[in-house]
Order: sequence, then C-alpha cells, then structure tokens
Amino acid sequence: MEIWNGPTPWWIAAGALVALELATGTFYLLMLALGGAAGALAAHLGLSPALQIVSAALVGGLAVLLWHQRRAHQPQAPSASNPDVNLDVGQQVQVAQWQADGRTTVRYRGADWQARFGGSGSPAPGLHTIRAVEGSCLVLAP
Repeated sequence: MEIWNGPTPWWIAAGALVALELATGTFYLLMLALGGAAGALAAHLGLSPALQIVSAALVGGLAVLLWHQRRAHQPQAPSASNPDVNLDVGQQVQVAQWQADGRTTVRYRGADWQARFGGSGSPAPGLHTIRAVEGSCLVLAP
C-alpha cells in the first residue's frame, strides 16, 4: 500500500489550510480547504490528476467567490464609531484651534493625532468628544 497515494497530498493541503486559518483568522482559507477536500474526493473517485486540480480549483474558487459575495451584501458593523469595539469613542479631547478645512491636530493619549470635525455647524475651539476613529484620524463633535 502506497502512503502517498492520490488523495493524501490533497488531505494534507486541506489540513494545512485549516491550520493556517486557525492561526490567522482568515476565513477565506477555509473556503480554499474545501477545494482541497474536493481534490481529495476526486482522487478517491479515481479521476485523473488534471480533473482533481480542476475540481479543487472550481470548488475552492466558487466557495471564495460565494463567501465574498455574502460578506459584500451584509451590513458592516460600524466598529469605527462603536464604543464597545473602539475604546477611544466617547473620550474627550481639547481642541485649541481648527483649520479652515475643518481639520486640526489634538494631543490624545500622549501623542499628536490628526482630527476632523464631524459635528453639525461650524467647528469651534474647546472640549470635543471622539465620535469615531477612521484609520489614524479622530472624528470629533462638540
């Protein structure tokens, strides 16, 4: 009995993709692991190596595409403005002055941060509350 028969490399590849997903949290790797499992099943059915590769590519590629479509149509959680996710939201900062374009630099947590006005009306100096964090820019409102 040969150890490295047709389905064995496919099962190893699928297992390695699952392990990588567990290490990185990239759910797309599980979709590719499904492709590896499809290649293994094709090998168990005695299909040629070319058909095994086609099976793995079709199943893995289709699974990735469907997962991507599913995620694209789901409403995204507003983590940038959610205080349960981002602990900076709701904190207060002092604004000394605003630039004409509604931007400023504020001192927060011991560092200088870029900030932009996210409230209604015109920005004025004073105490402001962080409403969201967009990358490294704080969105402030009075």
